[in-house]
Amino acid sequence: MTEVIDRADGECGELVLRRSGADLEVIADGMFLMDTRDGRSERLLVTAAADQLRPDASMVIGGLGVGFSLRAALDHPGVGEVVVVEREPAVIDWNRTGPLREVHGDALADERVRLVRDDLVHWLSQSAGHERFDALCLDIDNGPDWTLSEGNAALYDAAGLELLAAQLRVGGLLAVWSAHSSQAFTGLLREHFDEVRVLDIPVPRGEPDVIWLARN
Repeated sequence: MTEVIDRADGECGELVLRRSGADLEVIADGMFLMDTRDGRSERLLVTAAADQLRPDASMVIGGLGVGFSLRAALDHPGVGEVVVVEREPAVIDWNRTGPLREVHGDALADERVRLVRDDLVHWLSQSAGHERFDALCLDIDNGPDWTLSEGNAALYDAAGLELLAAQLRVGGLLAVWSAHSSQAFTGLLREHFDEVRVLDIPVPRGEPDVIWLARN
């Protein structure tokens, strides 16, 4: 049985938070976006990156989601400051004071977290050259070929990768989550980064989730 908990207007259309059995789901403009059923690949997005970084690393997480990635970052011994960029006020509210708060143990209240309410592409463009980080972890779409908005597509082309690389410290790491593989995106990463790894994460149904790890 599915129960609608809340509805809100969002940047990508109507956002719906609903309960399905013991789990919570977020629907964006009628399209399934995320849920609390598993989260292995969302956690691995940040832990695989953090495992390769210096101690007390600074990390940007693009997309708050249901908080799995943020919780994993805070629990990793090598991660210091975490900047979370989320454009949807409803997603922030559901994580800060709503039902999603229990999923990640109130991770937004951690003093190491800086929450930025902004579109990631806009924030990166505005902050370019002002701050650099050890890792950028992107989980704002269903993949490079399946974005939630037309503006997000700018992150996955050549200019977008140059913008992302400019935010990284020397030896920094870019991590990108996707619900499906993309040979074109893999090839583009290899044109802009010296080292590219592709991780396939099995899921209960359908093709594996994918995480790209790229660094210079």
